[in-house]
Amino acid sequence: MEIKSVGVIGAGQMGNGIAHVFGLADYQVKLYDIAPEAVTVALGTIDTNLARQIARGVITEADRTRALANVSPVGRLADIGDSDLVIEAATERETIKTAIFEDLLPHLRRHTILTSNTSSISITRLASRTDRPERFMGFHFMNPVPVMQLVELIRGIATDSETYEILRSVVGTIGKTATTAEDFPGFIVNRILMPMVNEAVYTLYEGVGSVESIDTSLRLGTNHPMGPLELADFIGLDTCLAIMNVLHDGLADTKYRPCPLLTKYVEAGWLGRKTRRGFYDYRGEEPVPTR
Repeated sequence: MEIKSVGVIGAGQMGNGIAHVFGLADYQVKLYDIAPEAVTVALGTIDTNLARQIARGVITEADRTRALANVSPVGRLADIGDSDLVIEAATERETIKTAIFEDLLPHLRRHTILTSNTSSISITRLASRTDRPERFMGFHFMNPVPVMQLVELIRGIATDSETYEILRSVVGTIGKTATTAEDFPGFIVNRILMPMVNEAVYTLYEGVGSVESIDTSLRLGTNHPMGPLELADFIGLDTCLAIMNVLHDGLADTKYRPCPLLTKYVEAGWLGRKTRRGFYDYRGEEPVPTR
């Protein structure tokens, strides 16, 4: 089976990046979001990010024009159904994802492969809510998608070998590298990354260091390009909390207990860059630590 058309569900930070890379790789992409205005914003973001790639000499103006022509907004979830490959990139909540798949199933072609960009939720469990668990996989991109080179491929217990091989090949066509992770909470990247972020929040919570000192220590002491609290703001504190809860619930180990301060920030609606406040305040010219 050859993948020619791709449907992307969710036009947020991850969805628009996924549409960007597939459009640039000459796939025919349909982009859907439950909020139509989000698709309009996403198309603008894709255009802006393509312009940045031109400025860096990564692509040409002709590449940009072609990529934009390959990405089409659609107004109904059903319009995604005739795609060869569907990538769900909605909010990291299992109830939302399963509801999307259930609504989409009547409109799918028999051969369509379903995938989820989930960063932590069980692929086996998501697949079991569909009519094609053998053609269902985790397809986890890293943020920001146009820049980051990794895609985690996660097979559910029922995923067949053909589906895996097709998706591994697709990853190569978009210029990225695939790694294979088993279907356990957090997979590989977030199983390692999120406890580090959570521990940084505990370090702040317990008064061991300030936001600035924690991030400076990790940037300069371990050569990380971004401090863990700055990274948490970039990812979204609600996403970080959701992943920690999946790890804690799924692995039943207290070392994955979300820090109460992380929970408090999410309760306050301080979710990081997307709400302009998190561990840093982004409302001024320069980010200012909030603690």
